[in-house]
Amino acid sequence: MADEQLDGFAPVDCFTDVPGLGVGHAEDRSALTGVTVILPDAPMTMAVDVRGGGPATRETDALAPHTLVERVHALVLSGGSMFGLAAADAVAVTLSQSGIGLAAGPLPIPVVPAACLFDMANGGDKTWVEPPHRALGRTALAACARPDSSGAAGAGFGAIAGSRPGGIGSVSVRAHGFTVGALVAVNSFGEVYPGAPPEDAVALPKLARSGGLSAQSTCIGAVATDAPLTRAQAQRVAMMAHDGLARAIRPIHTPFDGDAIFAISTGPATGVDAVALAIIGTLAADCVARAVRRAVFGNQGAAVAAADAAA
Repeated sequence: MADEQLDGFAPVDCFTDVPGLGVGHAEDRSALTGVTVILPDAPMTMAVDVRGGGPATRETDALAPHTLVERVHALVLSGGSMFGLAAADAVAVTLSQSGIGLAAGPLPIPVVPAACLFDMANGGDKTWVEPPHRALGRTALAACARPDSSGAAGAGFGAIAGSRPGGIGSVSVRAHGFTVGALVAVNSFGEVYPGAPPEDAVALPKLARSGGLSAQSTCIGAVATDAPLTRAQAQRVAMMAHDGLARAIRPIHTPFDGDAIFAISTGPATGVDAVALAIIGTLAADCVARAVRRAVFGNQGAAVAAADAAA
């Protein structure tokens, strides 16, 4: 793999190893929030699976296999809860002004789904007159590039994961003739573990004292592949990818979370056989688990390295 060139870039175990994708991040260091934009070289196939009890999303219904629009022009992941959805507005307007979108009127109409995490109680200055996310969306879009990175960046900038700082994690794998990557902003109500979560991990003190909205909740992210998935197949991959969250976080998909995983294919939507689909979904779940751990623990420590190798 080290010598293999994909899409003109050498694989470095990050999300943008998947050919045809760029990622950009932007942060507001005073508000402790940020935005991440995923921008394809060409419109992409996309589906989503939303499992958390408190999602903040945009255009997810349009991704269902039975709906009209076949291809998507960008994906936005943001902090700021519902305020963060403005980042996708800015990205859509900027893309339209650049001539990108559906030819359905006097202006191109981009399809830009989005999901936001809740970082409104992380200690940052939220006494804004105008939320920063619209401007952050434009900045993140302009920053889209390859390769991308992990850590305190973009949508994960102000994240908190259980008792630890959160972040955004980016990983990839090349296997069975496909490249699969995951990019996950980890702001979980549950605790993140470097290995398999212990069975008693659900007995968190935080659960006992929680009386409403948690100060930190929601993992949002995307898995991507160059395999030629249909929208229905991409939705199956998104569903399987959620299992990666459960491998690294406990509890997960709680009433406080807005967990959402998007699945992207940069290939033609011709479809793969059922065996290939099962392999891609399994690799996606593996990548999500590694991305969660990388977001929180980075690449430091023997325990984390062993967990990454075993995931």
